[in-house]
Amino acid sequence: MNRLELLIDFCKEEPNDPFNWYALTLEYQKTDSTKAGEGFDKLISDFPDYLPTYYHAAQFWAEQEEEDKARVIYEEGIQKAEEAKDFHALRELKGAYQRWVDEWEL
Repeated sequence: MNRLELLIDFCKEEPNDPFNWYALTLEYQKTDSTKAGEGFDKLISDFPDYLPTYYHAAQFWAEQEEEDKARVIYEEGIQKAEEAKDFHALRELKGAYQRWVDEWEL
């Protein structure tokens, strides 16, 4: 069984664990951008408080040249991190967002 098949099985066994979907989505990023995009959308809609999603989802959508979607996801992630008082995630998201804005607006 390869890594992708294993992660799919994890999602089937524990569909309410956001980490399983997160790991699967990151794996899909390597081979299937459509499924990766679907995975990030699922994570944000079904597990909106799972903060690690926002950093990678925003970067993914920025790379797909979906700038508006990337901006919204960065901003939502920053807001969620502030609400959760997760200062580590907040620092990472704000830093990544600012770097992206600086590059994007050149």
